[in-house]
Amino acid sequence: MLRKIIEIDESRCDGCGDCIPSCAEGALAVVDGKVKLVRDLFCDGLGACLGTCEKGALKVVEREAEAFDEDAVHAHLATRERHPRPGLRALPVDPGGPGAGCAGTRPVELAPRRGLTVVPNVPVALPARPARGGSRLGQWPVQLALVSPGAPYFRDADLLVAADCVPFAYARFHDDFLAGKRLVVGCPKLDDNRGYVAKLTEILRHGTVRSVTVVKMVVPCCGGIAMAARQAIAQSGKPVPYREITVGIDGGVVA
Repeated sequence: MLRKIIEIDESRCDGCGDCIPSCAEGALAVVDGKVKLVRDLFCDGLGACLGTCEKGALKVVEREAEAFDEDAVHAHLATRERHPRPGLRALPVDPGGPGAGCAGTRPVELAPRRGLTVVPNVPVALPARPARGGSRLGQWPVQLALVSPGAPYFRDADLLVAADCVPFAYARFHDDFLAGKRLVVGCPKLDDNRGYVAKLTEILRHGTVRSVTVVKMVVPCCGGIAMAARQAIAQSGKPVPYREITVGIDGGVVA
């Protein structure tokens, strides 16, 4: 069938693998020092990997290719899962060499845990008892600019879109807002809100998000992240339930 699919210019590719973590379907791998498309049917053609290559080796083209097969992707990812350490489940990344990509942007699911991990020899006074409830973060990364729209953790997810000041102002953010949800964060005053709309729209179109909750600060500029979420829902064409919560700078919920 004729469809859109990723194309790699091997004359430009240096095999760094920075594009691999952004492909949630595991369609890319480093082979013999170059990034390759593993199989046509693993590539959805949405181009989440575009913009990650400083050499400009990636582009989306239209050509004859196997149809994208989501079931085949799931089976493929199941054979590539790794467990770097207890509590972490690495999502699709190339397993070896220089193509491993940046660990800071690699999609990772986090197992539920409670309490604090104390690192020896760190000269910081840590609380004597764990924070109530512990961390409720269920995936990594969380920045809107870094998440992959096709990441498996967005499937059948309740999405929490948070202004990045909220967790600092609201002390019970993890227990009251984050528990059971997938998180993306951003600041519409510092970033391009049009980019937020585009990324959120991709997440909603690509995945099966069940609901969207926006938590923002009371300051006027924070309304941009709520506007981005509402526009994304409208552009996605999906009737996703929407809820909006506003937090005051004193840490209380005001709306």
